[in-house]
Amino acid sequence: MTDLPPASPPPRTSFFSRLRTYFFTGLVIAAPAAITIWATLWFISIFDHWFKPLLPPEFNPDTYLPFKIPGFGLLFALIAITALGALAANLVGSTLIGLWDKLMNRTPVVRSIYRGSKQLFETMFSGKGTSFRHVCLVQWPRHGIFTPAFISREVDGCEIGLERGRKLYAVYVSTTPNPTGGYVFFADQSDVRILDMSVEDGLKMVISMGLVLPDCPLPHDEEVQAALAAPLRRAGAAVQPAPRKRKPSSRSKR
Repeated sequence: MTDLPPASPPPRTSFFSRLRTYFFTGLVIAAPAAITIWATLWFISIFDHWFKPLLPPEFNPDTYLPFKIPGFGLLFALIAITALGALAANLVGSTLIGLWDKLMNRTPVVRSIYRGSKQLFETMFSGKGTSFRHVCLVQWPRHGIFTPAFISREVDGCEIGLERGRKLYAVYVSTTPNPTGGYVFFADQSDVRILDMSVEDGLKMVISMGLVLPDCPLPHDEEVQAALAAPLRRAGAAVQPAPRKRKPSSRSKR
């Protein structure tokens, strides 16, 4: 038997290499926590700046305490919004809100902003809303380049001025790393590849600039595509406006 040569010891890392490794490890741990705390305090400070001046002095703790209590404006905003929702549930509140809607819808310039923002919030927070339901891949901005996007709803061609019966998807392509900005376009369903991925995972992929990819297979079978798109088609059919009934003309009565 031949003797095996002795195993060489592992290379020793220098002190500065270990120090750099420790620094980046601490940065990965501390940076997300610091960003989360900063974003939370910034969000709370906005509501404190808006709603604290509306509080009566006897209800504002800043008038009789030597220090400021952060988040009291946010708490007041939550109570006020909840009370407004409770007021809208009864007859008097719904009547007042109906008058407010009529006033906003008849005011020039303001009505376009009011209608758009109201429809957006109803879509996002209403139980009947059609918010993002699927993550997809589209060849955008040119053929051969695949971009992750989000499907808003199913659209018939006649709704956007195209031929009736043409099945399309309303697709939203968000920017990176800020997903609130982006582009909306309409694509044929055959040009859209639905992914077996949650919307949350899709947002993570966009915000991380492609560094965080979920562990999920991409469906290539047409049956899988049809199964994934079935809930979206049912939701789209539920929000389709009812066809208008044509009134009989005066000639037909004769």
